[in-house]
Amino acid sequence: MRFGIRELVLLVVLMALPLSSWWLVFRPNNEKIEQAEQEIEHKREMLEKLQTVTSRSDSLEAATAEIEAGINAIEARLPSDREIDDVVRQVSALAVESGLAQPGMIAKPPVRGALYMEQPIEMSLTGEFKGFYEFLLALEQMPRITRMPTMELERSKDVDGHLKAEFTLNIYFESEDDQS
Repeated sequence: MRFGIRELVLLVVLMALPLSSWWLVFRPNNEKIEQAEQEIEHKREMLEKLQTVTSRSDSLEAATAEIEAGINAIEARLPSDREIDDVVRQVSALAVESGLAQPGMIAKPPVRGALYMEQPIEMSLTGEFKGFYEFLLALEQMPRITRMPTMELERSKDVDGHLKAEFTLNIYFESEDDQS
C-alpha cells in the first residue's frame, strides 16, 4: 500500500475534522456549560442564605410575639392613675385583714419612669409580727405591681411580739396623659 498526496490530504482532512469540531463547537459549549454550572452553584448558595435568613425571621417573629404578650401581661398589672385610690384601699384592707392597726399613709408626688409612673406612699403599721408577715405575703399576691424600697421595723417595748413598721410602698401605674 502506497501513501500518496491524495491519501495524505484525506488523512489530514480526517484528522482536522474532529479537531476543528472540538475547537469550534465543543470547546465553546463546554465553556457555556461551565459558566451555567457556576451560576447554578451561586444561586444555590444564595438560596441557602435566604432560607437561613427566613428561618431566623420566623423565629424572630415568634420571639417578638412572645415579648409583646409579656409586655401586655405586665401592662395589665399596671393600673391607670384613676385606679390608684382602689389599690391604696386594697392595701389598707390587707393590713386590717392581717390583724394590724389601720395604717397611716402619706402620699408623695408621683415619679415619672420610662413608660410608667410610680406613686410612693409612706406607710406606718403597728401590730403583731405574724400579722405583718401575713400582710407582706398578701401584698406580694396582689395583681398590681408594687415595690418596697425602704422599710424600718421597730420592736415594741410594751407588748411582746408586736412591732412598728415604717416603709415606703411604690405603686406603679400608667398615666392616662401618656395613653393615646
